[in-house]
Amino acid sequence: QVQLVESGGGLVQPGQSLRLSCAASGRSISIYTMGWFREAPGKQRDFVANIAPSGTTYYAESVKGRFTISRDNAKNTVYLQMNSLKPEDTAVYYCKNLHFPSWGQGTQVTVSS
Repeated sequence: QVQLVESGGGLVQPGQSLRLSCAASGRSISIYTMGWFREAPGKQRDFVANIAPSGTTYYAESVKGRFTISRDNAKNTVYLQMNSLKPEDTAVYYCKNLHFPSWGQGTQVTVSS
């Protein structure tokens, strides 16, 4: 079993930053690729970023240069640093162990003036 708990979301103004956390339990994340996804109202859940066990990262074009994914294997936690936030970044953000089907409950990010 893999449990994922996202946190760190909130309401911010355009241009501000947020840091999301994803605490994993049940299995060590150290050997797995971890990812962040987001789901805006009325839209499908989309890929945001992932990070391989080696630390190699990959980003959606829409967030490249603004978001940074990182991992702390000792804390079994994955992070998403989001800078220069835009209203179109508003969504529920989910993390995922890409090797297992389960999702966390997500954390709401709202970017609005």
